Amino acid sequence: MDRFIGFLPNLIGFLVLLVIGIIVAKLVQVAVRKALDMSGIDGHLERSHSHAFVARVMPGMGVARAVSLVVFWFILVFFAVAAVTALQVPALTTFMNQVLAYLPNVLVAIAIFVIAALLSTALATSLTRMMGDTATGRIIAVVVPAVVMVVALFMILEQLRIAPEIVRIAFAATMFALALGLALAFGLGGRPVAQRVLEEAYARGREEAERARLHRRTAAASTTTQRYDVRADSTGTAETPAGGRYAREREDPGAAGR
Repeated sequence: MDRFIGFLPNLIGFLVLLVIGIIVAKLVQVAVRKALDMSGIDGHLERSHSHAFVARVMPGMGVARAVSLVVFWFILVFFAVAAVTALQVPALTTFMNQVLAYLPNVLVAIAIFVIAALLSTALATSLTRMMGDTATGRIIAVVVPAVVMVVALFMILEQLRIAPEIVRIAFAATMFALALGLALAFGLGGRPVAQRVLEEAYARGREEAERARLHRRTAAASTTTQRYDVRADSTGTAETPAGGRYAREREDPGAAGR
């Protein structure tokens, strides 16, 4: 009975810390969820090609909800460690310290996933604008984000320390198969396609450069015309191009009569 009564303060401290941790974690979760909803990250992701990969990994859960949930559990684990330490049970304290030491790996894995999703979205948008609404452009806009998400998946598994040797071998085999497939496709049967893709990209670049050059010429001509108009209004002289040079004519009240 003395030992039980002596343990009661530790138990009360454990429960108090756990309740406080749940309240604080819930408040922070709501704040993070509202901030991410206001940023519109879920809407941008749903309009991108990487939405399918995110939906497979987190079915029925958006990025805002997932990040807020991770923040909730992260804060709760910190309070849980403090609460278990208050119990003064060595075995539980050692276990919770190991869990706390593993948490940075989980956070880095989540950060890799979010960054890969945003990067794949940006790449898909850029490739779609550059290649246009063509069959090749649509294929590349789908394949490149898929490759980015596959690489991110292997990085996440490596960060979580899940069978690291198998992950490295699988990653090397996947990259080798991808490189070999691309080499065979473009080297044997895809040379006309590759040539057409390069020609289209080159032609599009030439068109953009020519359009920019014409725009600069038009802007320069407009600026020159405005400068001469201003000088004519201020000095009473008009300057007009004639014979490759600018001929000046002063205003004469009797010019109309003559």
